[in-house]
Amino acid sequence: STAQHSTALRRQRDPRRMRKESEKEMPASDLPGIKVGVFFVPYKYVALMLLLLQTTAVVLVMRYSRTSSSERYINTTAVVMSELFKMLFSVVLLWYERRDEGIFPVLADIKVETVDNFRDALKLGVPAGLYTVQNNLLFVALSNLDAATYQVTYQLKILTTAVFSVTMLNKALDGRKWGSLLLLMAGVALVQWPTGEQQTEKKSGSQFVGLVAVLLACCSSGFAGVYFEKILKGTKQSVWIRNFQLGLFSVFLGLIGVYMNDGEKVAEGGFFQHYRPIVWGVICLQGIGGLIVAAVIKYADNILKTFANALSIILTGVMSLVFLDDFNLSTFFIMGTSLVIFSTFLYSSEPKKPVPPSAV
Repeated sequence: STAQHSTALRRQRDPRRMRKESEKEMPASDLPGIKVGVFFVPYKYVALMLLLLQTTAVVLVMRYSRTSSSERYINTTAVVMSELFKMLFSVVLLWYERRDEGIFPVLADIKVETVDNFRDALKLGVPAGLYTVQNNLLFVALSNLDAATYQVTYQLKILTTAVFSVTMLNKALDGRKWGSLLLLMAGVALVQWPTGEQQTEKKSGSQFVGLVAVLLACCSSGFAGVYFEKILKGTKQSVWIRNFQLGLFSVFLGLIGVYMNDGEKVAEGGFFQHYRPIVWGVICLQGIGGLIVAAVIKYADNILKTFANALSIILTGVMSLVFLDDFNLSTFFIMGTSLVIFSTFLYSSEPKKPVPPSAV
């Protein structure tokens, strides 16, 4: 019939719908994933679980590493080491993706794209510099804010990413998305609302420094993320090669930061002064963070990613309260966190399109 024909045409014009329908029709065992005996887990759930664990663990572990000892490691050196780990992990993932070819063709491709096509790779200097600044700001933030407050406040990167997406990528946001961003700002404001207990236990100066560091990191994250997305859309290169190049530039710029900000400290006590096992844990978690996000983008959708972030906020709050005992659970915090989680779901959701009468 005409109605069935028009419905089929609409399905052909919507590739996302076709992919979802094909996945529904496809047996679970044929989907990309990990199979161990009779158990099978699709890659998208593996990536989301890793994202949940990484976003929760990196905040808690970094906070503990900055407050558990009076002898603090130099955070600029930790940023450099995390970028080196990112480069290593990128090579490993690229090799795994093309494991039939062997490691030497993979290294040859990296050399061609990074050295021979240096002018093209140089475009990543901007986001690399911003990510380097952002990672240093996160160390400052978690030196002054408890893990739960930081995790909720850092969700403002959704707002900055949206603003830069509109201005740089010409994306259009409807009223529902703008409304969700207003709710997001209201939720963060409630979380930061001072209570009597906080005022007596915390110095306003350190709280203010931490808040400013998070806000600057959100701006840096939003701009760098949109800029990186713009680069990825204009290239056919592997995302792992791009992440390797990003790490390479970040290491170079990070070493400049070490020399300018902490050169004397490094000369006196060494590059790895006061490094402990927990610091190496922070470095590894930071290094794999961007790669996990790239895997989520590749295998999962935005709704599942938002769900993982919401669970991470809740889990961070519970773990911070129980194990770190470094913040007071107030009514304002609960209300603000609820608003932030709701606003992220509202922003990521897509409104249902009305079905034309002809399709019924």
